Formats: sequence, C-alpha cells, structure tokens
Amino acid sequence: MGNREMEELIPLVNRLQDAFSALGQTCLLELPQIAVVGGQSAGKSSVLENFVGRDFLPRGSGIVTRRPLVLQLVTSKAEYAEFLHCKGKKFTDFDEVRHEIEAETDRVTGMNKGISSIPINLRVYSPHVLNLTLIDLPGITKVPVGDQPPDIEYQIREMIMQFITRENCLILAVTPANTDLANSDALKLAKEVDPQGLRTIGVITKLDLMDEGTDARDVLENKLLPLRRGYVGVVNRSQKDIDGKKDIKAAMLAERKFFLSHPAYRHIADRMGTPHLQKVLNQQLTNHIRDTLPNFRNKLQGQLLSIEHEVEAYKNFKPEDPTRKTKALLQMVQQFAVDFEKRIEGSGDQVDTLELSGGAKINRIFHERFPFEIVKMEFNEKELRREISYAIKNIHGIRTGLFTPDMAFEAIVKKQIVKLKGPSLKSVDLVMQELINTVKKCTKKLANFPRLCEETERIVANHIREREGKTKDQVLLLIDIQVSYINTNHEDFIGFANAQQRSSQVHKKTTIGNQGTNLPPSRQIVIRKGWLTISNIGIMKGGSKGYWFVLTAESLSWYKDDEWKAMSDGWREKGASMEKNHYGL
Repeated sequence: MGNREMEELIPLVNRLQDAFSALGQTCLLELPQIAVVGGQSAGKSSVLENFVGRDFLPRGSGIVTRRPLVLQLVTSKAEYAEFLHCKGKKFTDFDEVRHEIEAETDRVTGMNKGISSIPINLRVYSPHVLNLTLIDLPGITKVPVGDQPPDIEYQIREMIMQFITRENCLILAVTPANTDLANSDALKLAKEVDPQGLRTIGVITKLDLMDEGTDARDVLENKLLPLRRGYVGVVNRSQKDIDGKKDIKAAMLAERKFFLSHPAYRHIADRMGTPHLQKVLNQQLTNHIRDTLPNFRNKLQGQLLSIEHEVEAYKNFKPEDPTRKTKALLQMVQQFAVDFEKRIEGSGDQVDTLELSGGAKINRIFHERFPFEIVKMEFNEKELRREISYAIKNIHGIRTGLFTPDMAFEAIVKKQIVKLKGPSLKSVDLVMQELINTVKKCTKKLANFPRLCEETERIVANHIREREGKTKDQVLLLIDIQVSYINTNHEDFIGFANAQQRSSQVHKKTTIGNQGTNLPPSRQIVIRKGWLTISNIGIMKGGSKGYWFVLTAESLSWYKDDEWKAMSDGWREKGASMEKNHYGL
C-alpha cells in the first residue's frame, strides 16, 4: 500500500464513523480508533487543544466532558470546524465551537451534570494538524456533584469500558506526573482490558509540576510500568496561562525549551512533546487501521449480506399504510415478550450452548447457589453450645432447673433462623441481575431501533427493580413469620415424643452392642444427677414413684433405684437387664 493510500485510511474511517453516527448505530463494526482516557484534571483537554492549536473545548470544575467527543483532525489549507449535527455550517470562530459543544451536551444530558454515551462528532480542518481521529471520553470521577446520580462513577466507568474493551481500539492513557503512577485511573482501566499493554499508549502530563528533585525519567524510558507502545511526555499550559490567554504556539515553544533544558529529559527530548505525540498517534492509528483492515473488510461484507437479506424481506413493504408504524411497534413488543418468556420458561429454539442463562440460571441459583450460601454460613458448634448454656442459665436466674426451658430453645432457634436473611436476599439480587441480563439479550433484536431498544430496556428494568424491593420485603416477612412462632407440633419437629420414639429405636440397636462402644452415664460428663419423684405421667408405668435421673451433655436418662444400685456396683456386667428410657437432647 503506497503512502498516498496510507494517508487516505484515516479519512476513510472518519466517513464510516459519520455514517454510523447518522444512523444512530455507533461503530457497529468496531472501527479502528483511539480513545482518550484519564481522570479529571489529568490534562486531556489541554493535550487535544495543543493538537489543534486552538482553545475550543469546554472548561470548568467537575465533569466537563459529559458525552464522548469524536474529534476528527483533517489536514487542510483552510482552518474551520464542522459538526455532524450541524451539516453545512462552518465554524471559523473556535469560541463558537466551545459553545456549540456545551449546548449540544446540555440538549441530551440536561443541565444536571448527567452523562450520555451518544457521541458528538466534530471535524476540524487545519494546516497545523495531521490526519488523526480521537474519542475524548468523560474524566473518571469518584464523588457525584450537584444533581448527578450517586452511581456516576459506575456510569462513567461503563461508558469508558464500552469503547476500550474493543480489540480495534487503541487506548491513550493520560496520567499527570505529579501523582503516583501506580494509582493512575487511566492505566488501571487500560490494564483491565489490555493486560499485556499491546493497545495502550501512555501520556504523562504536568511534568513541570513535579516536586523538586523528582522526575519521571524511568516512566518515560518505559522501565517502570512498560507498555508495548511506550510513553510520551508533554507539558501543557497551567490554569494561570489559560486564564491569561497564553497563546498555544508560545506554550509549545516553552514545552520544547523545558525538555531541552531539563537534565533528566534532554537525552530523550526528540521523543517528547505535543508535536511528537501527534506524529506518533498518526502513525500508530494508520498502522492499526492497516493491520485490522482485512478482518474489518470481512465483517463489513458479512454485514452487507445480512442487510441484503433484510431488504428482501421488505420488498412487499407498503410505506403508505398509515397503521404500519403501530403494527410494527406492537409486533416488536410482542416478540420481545415472547423471547423473554422463552428464555425464562425454556425453549428448544435458539438454545445457548456456551453458558447457563435465563430460567436455567435462576433454577441453579435456587437449587445450588442458595443451598451453598446456607452451608457457607459460619457455624461454630462450640460457640453454639456456649450460647445454649448461657441462655438456659440466664432464663433460670437464681433458680436451678432440671429441664431445658422453652424460652431458651426459642431464643437460640430464632437467632439461627434470622441468619437465613443474608442468603435469601443475596439470592433475590442474583435472580434480579439475571432477569435484567435476560432483558438486555432480548432487546438485541430491537437494535435497528435504538430509541425503542433503550426505552424498552429501561422500562422493563425499572419494573424489575421495583418488584425487587417488594420481593425482598416478602422474603423478610416470611422469615419473620418463622421467627415469630416456633411450631413444635409440626411433624418434622423432633420434640419430646418423637425423641422418645427415636431413642427407643436407637436403644434396641445399641443394647446388644454396648460392650465398649457407648459409654455409661458414669463415664460421661454429668451435668446434674439426683432423685426425682414423678407422678401422674402416663409414660411412667406404676404411677407415682422415685427415679434416679442422670443429665449429661449427650442425654437425659432415668433408672429404677435397684437398677442404679446394680449399675453403680459394676457397669461392666454385660447383658444386665434394665428398663431404660433415653431421650436425646
């Protein structure tokens, strides 16, 4: 490919970007591009203005860039700017360009400092620029200001990730030199999507503002945090220079002088500065377009075939039919509902073989994740025994008791039931997230109608979030119902009667094999023992009579007086006949 053809690559991609933006389908084919990423006040705006040689970007405190700005620089003899949304209008006054950016931003996002992913396309013609296309993204922020939503940091991060996750996107990570490079927001995001540093170009700003005796030589020489495409250092105008209307050309001369005179940078001065950065980006973008062109062409041809099939389907379309819009809208909404139901209820057509999704994933949450979260709850048996002991003693007070009081049982059980709230609420969150993901997958068929797609997704997602609160309230109510009343008559509850039945079954099995396997009460840790007269209890044959009780940590046992005497004389006499009632606590 000749030099002339190489020079035409960037303008060609610019025309494709304009075409997609005009259709409301931004970069469906992942066009080769450079995304500018950095924190607030990192110097992104100054770098871009230095490229153009004009002040044309909005400035101020807080978030200034609230929509992606697709800046297309075109080499030309005349100097002017054009917006895609103002076709045919040429801006020769760059102050007007700034006002138009602000007005167009407010038109979509409002006056409350909100953000939007809908880009603004600006093309600047100038003899002082090289062919170059950059996407200026909102600065990374941590704290919402004004009427901004509380999740503004998450929204900006998601918007940035939409661009930089694409393999065809180069990342221009702008980082101020007077902050710790290891804490750079731009490099951190770039590292997430480009761990090998193959697509990232580092830009270090504010080198003149570093503390005396420090420098960024190791960074600029690509030794500290190496990137495949390296780093370029620049010196922008200070806020004082901007307020004083310092000319950008004078600032460029001062930048050149800084690098030539600084002892740490003079040996690499020819690879530093805004002019060199612009040349590097021009060359990198051109090479990047050339490398990705074959794959891009294949995708474009595939998209063309798909569109041709759609055109075939619209051969009998009647645009003069006044009800066509309503019919089309109803059909798309109904299709969305059908697709959503199929993904939740399950369907044989369009089965996803790569991952669990929709109803299958929700089923997994209920039958695998929820039980796993319950099992994962910390359970310390030693601590539980201590709590049971304290509960029994505190309820008895100064009295000494033999049997476990109901209040102690309820206090311990209720405390364990309340622990179910955490796993239950987490399951609700997981189900809600999967429902929202399912909605997003179902709206992909509406991609040809971006506004309808966006509104459908927003309305359904909001409805799901509204139901989320009511669902959590209902789950908490069900748990509170369980806590409020402990039903000891339920068939699953192991109470006194059920314990007797189970104990007798266990006793039959262990009476014969008791030689050395089960320790007698005399060998167990005894909590309390003594005589007790029991009367008028049906399960005690013989009416009122005295029994010897032994309460251990494992069981409650009672014996006739002669049996206890025989047992105390010698427990080891095997096969001793005794009537023993054994209840597991």
